[in-house]
Amino acid sequence: MQSSEIETKAAFDHIRYAQLWEDADVLTEGLGDCSHGTLVSICSAGDNALAMLTLDPKRVVVVDLSPAQIACLRLRMGAYRNLDHAEFLELTGSRPSARRADLLLKALDEVDNETREFWIALSGDVKKHGAGGVGKFERYFRIFRTRLLPLAHSRKTIDDIFISRPPAERKEFFEKRFNTLRWRLLLGVFFSRFVMGRMGRDKAFFEHVVGSPAQHVARRIRHAGVDCDPADNPYLHWIMKGTHGAALPMPWRAEHYETIKSRLDRIEIRPGSLEAFVSTGEQANGFNLSDIFEYMSPDVFAKVYETIVDASAPKARLVYWNMMAPRRVPDGMKGRITTLSDVENRLKAQDKAFFYSDFVVEEVIA
Repeated sequence: MQSSEIETKAAFDHIRYAQLWEDADVLTEGLGDCSHGTLVSICSAGDNALAMLTLDPKRVVVVDLSPAQIACLRLRMGAYRNLDHAEFLELTGSRPSARRADLLLKALDEVDNETREFWIALSGDVKKHGAGGVGKFERYFRIFRTRLLPLAHSRKTIDDIFISRPPAERKEFFEKRFNTLRWRLLLGVFFSRFVMGRMGRDKAFFEHVVGSPAQHVARRIRHAGVDCDPADNPYLHWIMKGTHGAALPMPWRAEHYETIKSRLDRIEIRPGSLEAFVSTGEQANGFNLSDIFEYMSPDVFAKVYETIVDASAPKARLVYWNMMAPRRVPDGMKGRITTLSDVENRLKAQDKAFFYSDFVVEEVIA
């Protein structure tokens, strides 16, 4: 079995992301028409793999190096099967709840023993924070929200972020009430490479990063608060308030719940690296590649990218994000790839997962 470069540099024995921090709305639209095709997705917490079921594929092959992340997907699948929509939102932490321990047991009914034992060991944390709040990344944001954010802003200011306003009023709110000196100092410290590497993302994930993480976060928060309407952003709401408001991530919305539930048998979970999948000789009609290229050196990225294209059917789309390590089709592969710039630009303007600097949609030439 082929291994991945990052496999030797980062730990995969704990939940890094307990929910998806990439926007399934732009992912599914970027993938285009995938009905009756084969899709491949990095697992992470499983939300975007589940969202891909709304495209009516024949199957979604889910890969991940981390058993903990795969356990997140297996819990999601149990929750869709055994909980109604309101219960699902309580279990995940999207809504307040006093019954998460019971909902967790209900969701774990009929899952494999390994998944059940994994989540039972975390039941105390699930009860407090929801199943979507127990990852390293979510814990990082929780420390920020509960211990540091109150030093910069009052509760009223935080609440007022999520009042829907015209763009000019959003800009005025951001510049006069939000982007204060205290806020800027807080960003500079808490979103530094050192602190993020120790408390948020694994430090190995910063090996190929270009520039200052704090400055990048500052730019992207301005984009989320001014260029876009914060009232529509579930990710920003969770970071600032610890739950979701009226806006929900796509696969957690009521209108998609039954569709996803009815197609769960189309999910194929394959523990291991993406490189292991592409070595099988199978072909896919679309790939959700998350931000995996950020963790690869340029040379490794070029090699892995070529194997993905080799495993792609004609017209297959490759969809992925960049945060701080710029990655796009390597020069040697440009004859086999079309960049869908119009699709990218339209969806980048809508992307609610605001901390990514780039959203890429590429199509394999027939």
